[in-house]
Amino acid sequence: MKLISTIIFILMSNFSSADFFEDISGSIKNNQKRLSYGISVTDFNKDGKFEFIVTGFKFPNLILSHKNGYLENINTNNLFADQTRSTIGVAACDIDNDGFEELYFLNTDTYSGQKQFSDRLLDNNKNIIDLFQLDKNLRSLNLTAGRSVVCVDRNGDGKYGIYVANYGGPTRFYELKKGSIVDQAPLLKINRITGGRAVVAGHILSNYMDIFAANERGPNFLYKNENSTYKDVAKTLGVEDTFENGRGTTLTDFLYRGKLDIVSGNWNGEHRIFLNNKNKFNDIANSEFKIPSRVRTIISADFDNDGFDEIFVNNIGEPNKLFKILSDGELKQIQLSNGLEPLGLGTGAAVADIDNDGILELLVSHGESGLQPLSLYKANIKKPFKFLRILPKTTFDAPARGATVILNTNIRNHAKTIDAGSGYLCQMEPVAHYGLRNGEKVNSVTIKWTDGSSDNFNIDELNKTYIFRKGI
Repeated sequence: MKLISTIIFILMSNFSSADFFEDISGSIKNNQKRLSYGISVTDFNKDGKFEFIVTGFKFPNLILSHKNGYLENINTNNLFADQTRSTIGVAACDIDNDGFEELYFLNTDTYSGQKQFSDRLLDNNKNIIDLFQLDKNLRSLNLTAGRSVVCVDRNGDGKYGIYVANYGGPTRFYELKKGSIVDQAPLLKINRITGGRAVVAGHILSNYMDIFAANERGPNFLYKNENSTYKDVAKTLGVEDTFENGRGTTLTDFLYRGKLDIVSGNWNGEHRIFLNNKNKFNDIANSEFKIPSRVRTIISADFDNDGFDEIFVNNIGEPNKLFKILSDGELKQIQLSNGLEPLGLGTGAAVADIDNDGILELLVSHGESGLQPLSLYKANIKKPFKFLRILPKTTFDAPARGATVILNTNIRNHAKTIDAGSGYLCQMEPVAHYGLRNGEKVNSVTIKWTDGSSDNFNIDELNKTYIFRKGI
């Protein structure tokens, strides 16, 4: 089977264009040099379409909407732009159960410890307001430097909280209680002090949302959800990686077997692919993937719709890398031209089918040590191709971030998480995007919801997006 996969990969490589990606950065209007960081994908303006949310470090936060073949910033709100603050992390989820996602902007004006300006939690309800600026929420401000944020439905009821990976201060876990924002981290005993970097959440171990946090200058955390509380099992299961400095992290089904594994990049250290083997995680990354780099964001997605996921490794100040996950755990590096960015100062990246053509767009942000514009790529493929997109929604009609979608075909059972926050500082679109292989027949799709319950859905037609709501 492994030999067949290798032959298929070689044939695909020989008959494809020289460039895996097409550079479509020219379709970004007014794409000025700036200091950008985290990127999220959500429908913040409630027009029924997803937008790229791009953070700015003393540059305006952007809402990039696709209109008439171009990405353009549609934000006109000064509070959202927030140009005087230093925004680096971002995640979206429905915390107030109105069916629309709020945006958490993590501001960091110092490297570690106490900071001057708090984070923002923006709610677009006729007017954009910062929920943290309401009098009742002022006592809950996060005044500690941080990096990434992730949305967590710890009770499985569609009511999301927000885990904030702080640096040099206590971790936060915000939830809405009786209309007020409350830090639940002390109650949950996860208010630990570390060099928080990346964090992901989903069905890693339990039937509810678990949390994996990649840290710097200390061990990683792997919190197993036990009746809505959390137990750190990182040491027991072999993912502490104590002597590495965590960065880009994502969840992927490495063996196409219906189970999520952890991909974890380390700053100038060996990168990991932690295979989930129930009672232990084993690092099965090959020598090419392990090579240390100045890694920032890591993304797993099927860019070219061939039914095999790729892993995009975004580095800062050195070339990016792309790997294809073949059958039986074989990983092959794809040589890049467009998207290589050897001089790129990559700080974040996210994927979405922003133009609704069935091919994922990859938006890469840059900054930190120099001003650079955004980059936009998509796979250089031509029709015909086949794809399937699944958007699960909660009972409140918001994206069911943290749910798991499993594509069941005659070839594979392929799990994808509905991204709750990942990469590093970033968050992907809340859609499970699948390309289809040659000769592949779709039997059904299974959605495992954040409460552990599952529903099976028949698929009658390809090349479309299906929306499935919990309980309907």
